[in-house]
Amino acid sequence: MTAALYVGETAHHRLGAVKHRFRYSLFQLLVDTDRLDQDLRGLKLLRRGRFGLFSLDDRDHGWRDGRPLRGWVETRLAEAGVTASAHRIRLLAFPRVLGFVFNPVSLIYVEDAAGNLEAVIYEVNSTFGQTHAYVAPAAGRGRQRQVADKRLFVSPFYGVEGVYRFDVTPPDDRLDLSIVKTSGGRPDFTATLTLRRRPLNDRALLGVFLAMPLMTTKVVAAIHWEALRLFLKGVALTPRPPSPDVGVSRATLTSRATGKNDATVCGTERSADVVHGPDAGCRRTTARIARPEKGPRRPADGHSHLR
Repeated sequence: MTAALYVGETAHHRLGAVKHRFRYSLFQLLVDTDRLDQDLRGLKLLRRGRFGLFSLDDRDHGWRDGRPLRGWVETRLAEAGVTASAHRIRLLAFPRVLGFVFNPVSLIYVEDAAGNLEAVIYEVNSTFGQTHAYVAPAAGRGRQRQVADKRLFVSPFYGVEGVYRFDVTPPDDRLDLSIVKTSGGRPDFTATLTLRRRPLNDRALLGVFLAMPLMTTKVVAAIHWEALRLFLKGVALTPRPPSPDVGVSRATLTSRATGKNDATVCGTERSADVVHGPDAGCRRTTARIARPEKGPRRPADGHSHLR
C-alpha cells in the first residue's frame, strides 16, 4: 500500500502590531492518485466517493467534476511551464468526514520514476469559494524551498499583496511544511505543519476519528472562530478584490538550502496566460523556518494555512 495516514499539528502566528497565534491537532491522508482503488481495497472505514465515515472524492480537487486528478496536474504543469515526467502523483489532504470536507491547502507531490520530486503544487482554497494553484518546481528528495507571489484573497485580515516562502519536505516518516508570508520585505504571518506517518488501516482511522471527531467540520468552525478573535482584537477588515474563481501561477523559483536559514534562489514567475518577468539574476534570501510556539494545544484541528 502506498497510501498513509499522517497525524500531527499545525501552528499559526500573526506578526505585526496585532499579534495572534494558535495551534491545532489534525490528521491528513497521503494517497497515490493513480492507485486509489487498489489502496482503499480492504478498508471498511475509508471509501471512494462522497459519503462514508471517511471518504475521498475526485470532486474535491483539481477539475472538481469527477475527472481524475492526473489530467489536471499535467495541465497545470504545462500552463506554468514546469517540465515533469509526473511518473507518480501523490496528494496530501483532509478526507471527507461523514461526507464533509474543506481543504484550506492541499499538497500535490509530482515525482519521477526514481522517486525524486519534480514539482509541488499547492492547491489553495478560500472560504469564498475560490481556488488557486501555486505550481512550484522541485528537484531531488530533500527539503525544498520555494517562493511565490500571493495571488488569492483568502482572509479578510490580509490583502492580496505579499510573497509566500514555502519550505517543504517530501513525505516520509515525518512531513514538514513551513509557510512564511512577507509583505514589504517583512514577515507578517507564519504557519507550520508537522506530521508523522502511521499505517493506513481501519484501526488507525477509528483512532483518529475518536480523538478528533468531525475534524473537517471543525476546520471551518475554527477558521471563523479565529477570525472573530482577530476582529475583537481590532484588526481591520480588508475588502475582497475582484478575482477569478480559479487561478494558477508558477513559483518564482526553486531554491536549494545552502545553510541553516539560507537559500540561493533563481527563477522566472509565470501564470497560465502571461510571463510576469524574470528575476534580475539570482538573489540570496533568508527563509527562517517558523517553529510551532510552545503552549497549550487545542484539542482538534481547524485552520487555514495561508493568509
